[in-house]
Amino acid sequence: MGESEEITRRIVETFSEHRNDENRQGMEKYMKHHFAFFGIKAPEQKKLLSPILKEFRGISEEERFEAAHLLFQQRERECHYAALSLLEKGKKFISRGAIDEYKKLLMTESWWDTVDVLAAKLCGGYFLMYPDQLIPVTKEWRQSDNMWVRRSSVLHQLKFKDMTDERLLFETVEVLKNEKEFFIEKAIGWALREYSKTAPEAVQDFINNTELRPLSRREGLKWMKNKGLIKV
Repeated sequence: MGESEEITRRIVETFSEHRNDENRQGMEKYMKHHFAFFGIKAPEQKKLLSPILKEFRGISEEERFEAAHLLFQQRERECHYAALSLLEKGKKFISRGAIDEYKKLLMTESWWDTVDVLAAKLCGGYFLMYPDQLIPVTKEWRQSDNMWVRRSSVLHQLKFKDMTDERLLFETVEVLKNEKEFFIEKAIGWALREYSKTAPEAVQDFINNTELRPLSRREGLKWMKNKGLIKV
C-alpha cells in the first residue's frame, strides 16, 4: 500500500471512529443536504488530523495529490476538508504542474466551502509562487464551461492586497458580470470588497462605471460604506 492509500485509510478510519450523529444532522442541514457528514466539527477535525499530517509530512507531491483525490471520493464532507488540509501542508513546495490538479479538484464534489479554499488559498498561493501563470490561467478559467472554475478565476487574488493585478481583476469582472448565477455574483462582490480595502478609490470608480448585478454591486461597496468612505 502506497502512502496515498495509507494516509487516506488512516483519515477515514479516524473520522469514522469519531462519528457524531447529533452534530451530523445540523451540519448536513447547513450544507443543504448536498453532502453526508461524520458530524465532526472543525476544531475536532483539526485535532484529529494533526498527528496524521505530521506523520506524513514528507509525502511526495504526487502522493499528496493522489491522496487528495482519494479523499474526495469519500462520501463524507470531512474527508474533502481533510484533503484540502493535506494540500495546504504542501503548498510551499508545489511544482508548476500543480495548478492542473487544483483545477480537477475544483470540479470534484464542488460547492462553495471547498472551492473557496482551493481558489483563494491554494490557487492563490500557487500564483504567488508562479506569477507568470496568473494571467493566462485566469483568462482561461474565466471562460470555462464549469461555473466553479469561473468563480475561482475571480477569487484567485482575494488575499493579494497590494500585489493584486488590478487590470486583470477588473477585466475578469467585466467578463463575468452579466451572469445570473448567485455564486458568480457573490464572488465578484467579494473580490471587489476585499480589494477595496487596498484601493478604495479604484474600486469605487470601477463600480460606478460598470453595470454590475445588484448583489455584486452591494457586496463590492459594503466595506467602504461601513467605513464611511462613501454614501450610497
